[in-house]
This record gives sequence, structure tokens and C-alpha cells, in this order.
Amino acid sequence: MTATTHRGRNERSRGASIALHAALITASAIAVFPVLWILFISLGPSTSWQQPHEVLKHLGLGNYRFVLLHTSFPKWFLNSVIVAGATTVLGVLISASAGYAISRMKFPGHKSLMWTFLVTQMFPMAVLIVPLYNLLAQLDLIDTYLGLVLVYCTIAVPFCAWMLKGYFDTIPRDIDEAGRVDGLTPFGTFWRLIVPLARPGLAVTAFYSFLTAWGEVAYAAQFMGRDHSTLAAGIRTFASDQRADWGSMTAASVLIAIPATIVFLLVQRHLVTGLTAGGTKG
Repeated sequence: MTATTHRGRNERSRGASIALHAALITASAIAVFPVLWILFISLGPSTSWQQPHEVLKHLGLGNYRFVLLHTSFPKWFLNSVIVAGATTVLGVLISASAGYAISRMKFPGHKSLMWTFLVTQMFPMAVLIVPLYNLLAQLDLIDTYLGLVLVYCTIAVPFCAWMLKGYFDTIPRDIDEAGRVDGLTPFGTFWRLIVPLARPGLAVTAFYSFLTAWGEVAYAAQFMGRDHSTLAAGIRTFASDQRADWGSMTAASVLIAIPATIVFLLVQRHLVTGLTAGGTKG
């Protein structure tokens, strides 16, 4: 008689483990390669995209010095910080309030509001440029920070409200009842009891709102003038119909990615919890 070996539920054979790790390494390499390539090209001369081997012979930070000292990059950066910061704060406040109201309260148009949030995500951005431009023009908000922030909130708030609604559904209603027993108003219950428990969901909302405003190009290019250009719109000036300054573009791309990376590192421990909890209930 031969003994039969039974593997545990979470055990893998050596071949399966090697194949899994190989697949993960390959996928990681594919994902990281474009970023490393842009970083590599940015360290060489402006023609290094045509002759990558020249980068190793002329390594330097010349492209970064040119972008920071001889272009409008610092102004674009400040504009992006203002717009992205305001969009993040306003987007989180509106999304959290809407998500909590939909999760806890029943009112006329409750389901219609939820479907409205969902339907607004189906329209391509190009279709919305003209009506949004007309609205901003009527409100005298063209080429203003507030106008662009409000436009970005129309992108971020519907998705974030849906996600936070699912997250608030996972928080027991007994906490709300305990707050009312202690004499808290509905807003006091929300602000003092629910918000601290919803930090993972709020972190995901903040990250999504920030990225929406930080990297968006179409609305920023149409609604903002040259003095108020953001990074994503300003970087287009490095390319023309005849030629493109790839050295400056790659250096600017690396600099643009740094703040987004920092924000990700600040909220990463909340991201998985917030995304999974927000998707458990709808």
C-alpha cells in the first residue's frame, strides 16, 4: 500500500508556487517598466529618446533644472496644488454627507438620487465639456479655481458617494442610536461618531478625488487660461505640431508623479480596507 499525501487547503506544489511567483514578477516588471523608462530618459539629453544608449554617457539633472528654473512649471504646480487640495476637501465633505444620508435616511427621491449618481458616470467627458462650459460662463467662473474645482467634483462625488454609502452600511446603526440617546444631533452623530469609524473609506475618497484633479487634462485645458494652467494642461506646451521636447516632458512627468506617490503612501494602509468594505454592500 502506498501512502497518499494530502495537501492542506492553502498549500501549493513547488511547480505551482514557481509559476505563481514567475507570473507575479512578470506582471510587476511590465507595470514598472514604463515608469522606470521615463525616469531613465529624463536623466539624459533631450535627444535620448531616440538614442537611449546616450543616457549613460550624459547622466545628469539638466532636464529637471530647465523645467524648474526656465519654464512655468512652478506656477503650474501651485495651481494644481490649489485645485487638487480644494477638490479633495470639498469632494470628501460632499461625498461623505451624501453617502451617509443615503445609507441612513429614507426620503423622497432616495433611489432616484442613487441612480442619478450612477448614471452621471456613464457620460464621456468630451460630451460634457460644452454644457459645463456654458454653465461656468453663466456663473462667471471660467478661468477660476472655484469653477474647475466644482467641475472636478462632478466627476469625483458620484463615485465616492456610492462607495461611502456602501462603507457606511457596514457601520452598525446602533452607534447612531447611541448618539441620539446621548443628545447628539444627526450632524453631531455623523461628525463625532461615524466619521472617525469611516477613516478607511474617507482615505479612499480623498485619494480618488486628489487623483481626479491632479492628472485631468481635458477640463483644465478648456476652462483655464494660461495663467491658471495646471500641471497636466501645462505640460502640453512642451510639444508642438513640429517637435516635442521629450527631455522636458519626461522630467516634468516624474515631478508630477511625486506628489501623487506621496499621497498614496500616506493613505495606503487604509486603501484596501476602504475599497473592500465599500464594495460589500450597495
